[in-house]
Amino acid sequence: MSLTCLMLGAATVMLAAPEFTLDWTHSVERVHWRENWRVTGTALVLDRSAIRGSGAGMEPGPDATLQDGWWVSPGGLQVPELRLAASGATGGGWRFCADGHCRDIGTTSGPPVVIAPCGADRAGG
Repeated sequence: MSLTCLMLGAATVMLAAPEFTLDWTHSVERVHWRENWRVTGTALVLDRSAIRGSGAGMEPGPDATLQDGWWVSPGGLQVPELRLAASGATGGGWRFCADGHCRDIGTTSGPPVVIAPCGADRAGG
């Protein structure tokens, strides 16, 4: 079995499958948001995003469809890394789920939580 290596903050995470999910509630609008990501070489690819409602700055995209109360949009975005601001003032962080296990990240004040494929060139990291 081939494992996928992912840097999650200061930790190295080995994934059996190259997919992970980020899940959170918007700090102001209190709208639930979920993104499905895939690790490909030295990039992260957004496969799908889903918003449980809408609000300021959280409107569904023009290609979104309503599915079971969620506005679902196809992905396509490809980035070298994700930087999640961890202010500690939002009442929560993100839920990172992969391989059937979940953990909360960015729940306390501190530097941004960076998610990137292992070995990716992370300028300014």
